[in-house]
Amino acid sequence: MDHSVMEQARLRAAAIPLDQIDLSNPELFRSDTVWPYLARLRREAPVHYRKDGMQGSFWSITRFQDIMAVDTNHRVFSSESSLGGITLTDAPQQMRKPMFIAMDPPKHDEQRKTVSPIVAPGNLAHLEGLIRQRVITIIEELPVGETFDWVDKVSIALTAQMLATLFDFPFEDRKLLTYWSDVAVTPPLDVNDAAGWERREQELMKCLQYFTRLWNERVNAPPKNDLISMLAHSPATRSMQPHEFLGNLILLIVGGNDTTRNSITGGLLFMNRNPGEYQKLRDNPKLIPSAVSEIIRYQTPLAHMRRTAVEDIEFNGQQIRKGDKVIMWYISGNRDETAIENPDAFIIDRPRARQHLSFGFGIHRCVGNRLAELQLSILWEELLKRHPVVEVVGEPERTNSCFIHGYTSLPVKIPA
Repeated sequence: MDHSVMEQARLRAAAIPLDQIDLSNPELFRSDTVWPYLARLRREAPVHYRKDGMQGSFWSITRFQDIMAVDTNHRVFSSESSLGGITLTDAPQQMRKPMFIAMDPPKHDEQRKTVSPIVAPGNLAHLEGLIRQRVITIIEELPVGETFDWVDKVSIALTAQMLATLFDFPFEDRKLLTYWSDVAVTPPLDVNDAAGWERREQELMKCLQYFTRLWNERVNAPPKNDLISMLAHSPATRSMQPHEFLGNLILLIVGGNDTTRNSITGGLLFMNRNPGEYQKLRDNPKLIPSAVSEIIRYQTPLAHMRRTAVEDIEFNGQQIRKGDKVIMWYISGNRDETAIENPDAFIIDRPRARQHLSFGFGIHRCVGNRLAELQLSILWEELLKRHPVVEVVGEPERTNSCFIHGYTSLPVKIPA
């Protein structure tokens, strides 16, 4: 990134009145200039209220320990979709989708249990060979000596194939999964744009129709080891209403797509920006598991999760009221110098590399975290064997979102 852009962002972040800092502005994330604002809030206002920001009024929690305290207190800080769910942006009430990540116990626990066998150690061991075979195919088909888009050719290609496998989704239509994931996480830039919300809803209805066909086939067949069959046959989920089925589909598609996809891209970018670490990895591939954890921390693919206070509470000296939006900025907690040593540095053999917030904490901790780590590990193992150097040859384009912290393109080249 251009140093003058970052310097201007630092000056702006230092000069703006504290109560006017608005982390819901997606431009801060698209331009990658959010860091000095997060650092200032951690220092001066770790529990910060922004009144009437771009996405309404909300509290920002920016320190590691405070985020953990909110994330593990689901009695006071609710994820319920009817209260607003898990994202800062408020969808119109009639378009809010129940999904188990946007539920409180006991219903959350029952539905989560339904799908968790797919990412249990035994099933991951069974999937590992398939993932490796696909990774090798993707890597071996990459052009050498010419510029290509890493996001499209590697990050999206791998995650779309993985999702199609988990759902047992028609392989030739797998790009639809990437498309629906993008639609689901892209609310209108203007939250009051009714037509924009309506268009998004129409596209998601196509997703529901497609998956309803798969559901109907599987509910009438013996149970199998794919997500649709699991949902169709489990007592906790087989009687779901269509909008709840769609909600859980969106959760599983986005969970299986955006996080891994953006860590695949981020990892290559960070290695290129830190050539000493890239060399360290080439010299010692045994560091891959630790490097993967560091990539996931450093990227933080979901910038935030939202909760809604269901009662008044004094939190770290601030009075949070019933009904207030409370945003846990994982992206900030992962750079909190009071919890992580030298957090702005990318260090692949960092001690306690798994101590990060990217998967969340408590009952909503990411169910697929081991699968994400497995995919990234296999990718780096096979990439180092075949193309130990992949050069980033231009600036990344980033998602215009304060929720999905990711990339839309990254130009790279494998030297001939």
